Amino acid sequence: MSVMLPRVIIVPGNHETSIEANWYLDVKRRLEENGFSVVAKTMPDGYLARKEIWLPFIEKELENSPNAIIVGHSSGAVAALRYLETHTLEGVVIVGACYTDLGSETERLSNYYSAPWHWETIKKNAKWIIQYASVDDPFIPIHEAQFIHEKLGTDYHEDTSEGHYGSSHKEKKEFLELTNVILAKYSLLPF
Repeated sequence: MSVMLPRVIIVPGNHETSIEANWYLDVKRRLEENGFSVVAKTMPDGYLARKEIWLPFIEKELENSPNAIIVGHSSGAVAALRYLETHTLEGVVIVGACYTDLGSETERLSNYYSAPWHWETIKKNAKWIIQYASVDDPFIPIHEAQFIHEKLGTDYHEDTSEGHYGSSHKEKKEFLELTNVILAKYSLLPF
């Protein structure tokens, strides 16, 4: 009996939301090779990544299905967490996430940080949350990631030299560890 694999959406960060940037298309390809249906599109409102535009876009692309996974990077990770406040999902992978606007006007204008976080609801609405953070991230201080981990009990992966997991500061075209952690959830890793 075959298992229906969840639909996956890859949500990049603001400022650099071309889906061709970073590791996004590599993860998409590898997941599709293993039977996943993957949505990877350049997001609307790419510069500001406003909540009122991104969350409905994600909902539409996932067809409001709970049998789905969001892979979010930077602002995309923040959008994934806010999405979980009102939707249930199979799982979420957050990469380079923060929970404050970091004193940035652009982040403030995205509207993700104006309301309190509902940590218990976020935790309850996903079967699993995997988190990647790097000590040398030039944009997100590590205490932001550690706070999210403490609140959500994520499967936490803290690196020392990954930067922002792909940006103009440090290119990253593959993210095999991320792909493999999703495949492992569905026993799809080769032996």
